[in-house]
Amino acid sequence: MIITKDEIKSFLDAENACPHTLLGMHKLERKGLVVRAFLRGAETCDVVDAANGHRRYQMEKLAPAGFFEAVIESRDDFFRYRLRTSAPDGETRQFHDPYSFLPTLSDQDLYLFNQGSEVRAYNKLGAHLRVVDGVPGASFAVWAPCARRVSVVGDFNGWDGRYHPMRTLGSSGVWEIFIPGLAEGMKYKFEILGGNNALFLKTDPYGTSFEPPPGNASILRDVNHFAWNDAQWIAAREKDDWMKRPINVYEVHAGSWKRVPEDGNRPLSYREMAASLVPYVKKMGFTHIEFMPLAEHPFSGSWGYQVTGFFAPTQRFGSPADFQYLVDECHKAGIGVLMDWVPGHFPMDAFALANFDGTHLYEHADPRQGMHMDWGTYIFNYGRCEVVSFLLANALAWIDRYHVDGLRVDAVASMLYLDYSRKPGEWVPNIHGGNENLEAIEFLRRMNNLVHSEYPGVLTIAEESTSFGGVTKPVKNGGLGFDFKWNMGWMHDTLQYFQKDPIHRKWHQNNLTFGMIYQYSENFMQVFSHDEVVHGKASMIMKMSAPDMTGKAGTLRALYTLMWLWPGKNTLFMGCEFGQSNEWKYDGQLDWWLLQYQDHIGVQAIVKDLNELVVKDAALHASDEVPSGFEWVAADDSAASVISFLRKGEKPGEVYLVVGHYTPVTRTGYRVGVPLAGYWREVINSDAAVYGGTGAGNMGGMTADAVSANGRAQSLCLTLPGNSTLVFKFEPQGASKA
Repeated sequence: MIITKDEIKSFLDAENACPHTLLGMHKLERKGLVVRAFLRGAETCDVVDAANGHRRYQMEKLAPAGFFEAVIESRDDFFRYRLRTSAPDGETRQFHDPYSFLPTLSDQDLYLFNQGSEVRAYNKLGAHLRVVDGVPGASFAVWAPCARRVSVVGDFNGWDGRYHPMRTLGSSGVWEIFIPGLAEGMKYKFEILGGNNALFLKTDPYGTSFEPPPGNASILRDVNHFAWNDAQWIAAREKDDWMKRPINVYEVHAGSWKRVPEDGNRPLSYREMAASLVPYVKKMGFTHIEFMPLAEHPFSGSWGYQVTGFFAPTQRFGSPADFQYLVDECHKAGIGVLMDWVPGHFPMDAFALANFDGTHLYEHADPRQGMHMDWGTYIFNYGRCEVVSFLLANALAWIDRYHVDGLRVDAVASMLYLDYSRKPGEWVPNIHGGNENLEAIEFLRRMNNLVHSEYPGVLTIAEESTSFGGVTKPVKNGGLGFDFKWNMGWMHDTLQYFQKDPIHRKWHQNNLTFGMIYQYSENFMQVFSHDEVVHGKASMIMKMSAPDMTGKAGTLRALYTLMWLWPGKNTLFMGCEFGQSNEWKYDGQLDWWLLQYQDHIGVQAIVKDLNELVVKDAALHASDEVPSGFEWVAADDSAASVISFLRKGEKPGEVYLVVGHYTPVTRTGYRVGVPLAGYWREVINSDAAVYGGTGAGNMGGMTADAVSANGRAQSLCLTLPGNSTLVFKFEPQGASKA
C-alpha cells in the first residue's frame, strides 16, 4: 500500500481538497506507476490497458467503502486506461476513470473569469455535455473559493459526495472535473464543504435546466443543437435602427395568458404558446412580445422576479429546446422577443446562490449593502469581478442561446442608488460619500456596451423610475447606454388624470402636458405594465372615471389613443388590450370570456387599429425620439379639458393632428388650428361606433377653413365627442375627393 491510512481517512471523510493528487494514475518516486480509484458498490476492480491487448492490473481494495489501489512496477510511462469493476451480484462494468482527464478550463479562461472579463463564462463554467479525448461525458466547473471540498453529486453516484470530488484550479477559486459516461437528463448538484465544516448542497449557478419544485436539482442539457430558422430575422435585426422603427410591445406573463381548463387548468407550454400566442400577437399588430422573467424560479408567486436558475428557461412550460422553438416561431412571424432580466437581486433560498460556499460570495456580507429589505432578497456584489463575469455572461447567454431580441432590465433604480428604499443609517456611502452605487453603474455600462457590440440590433430597456440622468445616453457620452427607458412619470401622470372625475380634470391639465417638458431627455417608452393592475390598484378599465362600464371603456380607448400617438414606443400588459375588468392573477388566466361584450371588443379593436396605424406610417414612429417630430397646437384649454398636438414625419406634408377631449359632453364647432390647407382625414376616432362609442365625429374628415386659430392661418371646425381622442392625417389630394 502506497497511500497512507490518514490519506484514505481524509478521503473517506470527504475532507480532501485535492482528490486528483490521490485518485487516477501517478508516477511513483521509485520506478513504476500507481492507480487509485474510489468506486461505489464495487467488489473488485482492475486497471485495463486499452491500447495493450486490454491487459489487466488487479487493484487492491484498501477500504470496504470502495477505495482501490494498484501498483504497476513494470510500467513507467502514463497510458490510456479504463477501470473494470465487478459488483457483488456478479455484474461487471468497464468505464473511463474521471481522474484520468486533464482540466477542461485553460489558465486564460480562469484569468479572464477572475478579472471580470470572461463574458462567455456560460460556455466554461457549469455543466457541459462534451467529448474529451474521444470519450463522451460531462464537464463540471463551479466557483467556490472558500470551500474546503466540492463534489458533484447526482442520480449517477447515489448523491454521495465521496465519489466525484472536484479538483481546485490554483488560486482561481474554480473547482473542476470531467465525468465520463454521463448523459442528457441526469440530475446533479454541487456538495460543498465550507470553511466552518458546514455542508451545503447547491444547484449549479450556470445550470441550463432544473427539476420542478419542490425539487431543485440541476439537469444536464445540451442547449446548443437547436436547428434555428431565423437567420433572415437576425440579419435584418442587425441593420435596423430601432429609434426609427415601430415598437409596440405586448407584455406577457407566460403562466397566465391562457390555461387549459380540461387538463387541470395548467398553463400553456412553450410550443402551445407558439401555436396560439404568436398568431394572436401577430393579428393584434404588436411588434414584440415581452415575457416577464422566464429564468428558473421556485416560487410562482414571485412572477419570476426571484431567480434561482439564471441561465435556465423555466421548466414550467417545457424544455430549453421548446423555448427556442417558441422564439424561432416568433421570428418566423416577424415578432421580436424581449425578456425581463433580473440582475439586481436574488432570493435567499438555501439551495441557490445565497451563501454559496459558506460565505457571502455573490452578495455583500454587510446587510446595508447586500440585502433588499423590501423584497427579502440579496443584492449582487457588483464590485466582485467573478460576479460581474457571471452577470455579463448571463446577459449574453439569453441572446446567444435563445436568440432573444432584447432585455428589459428590472429594478434599475434599486441598482443605481445605495440608499434605495433605506432610511438614514441603513446604507453605506460610496468612496466619495455619495449615494450612487458606482460598481452597479459601471456594470450596467459594461453590459450595455457588450450587448450592443456583440449583438447589434438587440435592445436594452431600463425599468428606471427616478430622475437619474443619461439612462439612454451612450456610455461614451457619460450615460448608462440603454436604448430605451420606461416612462414611469408619464404613466403616473396620465393615470392620475384619467382616474379623476371629469368635472375636476380642468384643474389638472398639467398631468397631460408636463411630460413634454422632459420627453426628449431620454429615449422613452410609454408603458402600462403588470405593476399597474395588481395589489388593489384595479385593472386599467376599472381605473377610468365613468359611471358605467361603457363609459369606462370609452375613456380607456381615449387614453390608449393618446398613448399610441404620444412620441415614444409603447408597452401594454396582456389583458389590458381588451379592458379586462379584474386585476391580473398570476395563477389563473385572462378573462377571455369578456370578448362577448361590445365594450371589451371595442377596446381590443382600437388597440389593433392603433398598432397598425403606428406601424405602417413612419411619421408616427421614425421621429419618436427627436423634438422635431412633435408640436403643440394648444395645451392651454383646461376649461374644456382639450389638448391638441401634431406628429410630424421627416418629409413635408407628413403630419397628423391629435385632439384629445376629456369631458363627457360633446362639443361642436370647436376650432383647432392646423399648419396646412387641405383635407384632413379622420383616421382614428376613439368614440366611433365600430369601437362601441356614440359614433359622433367628423364624417371621416374635413377640409381646413381659412379661419385662423391657435396662431395658424387655417383651422378645422370639429365635433369633439365626450371623453375621446381624435386623430387626423393630412392628405394633400383629399380636398378634391371630399
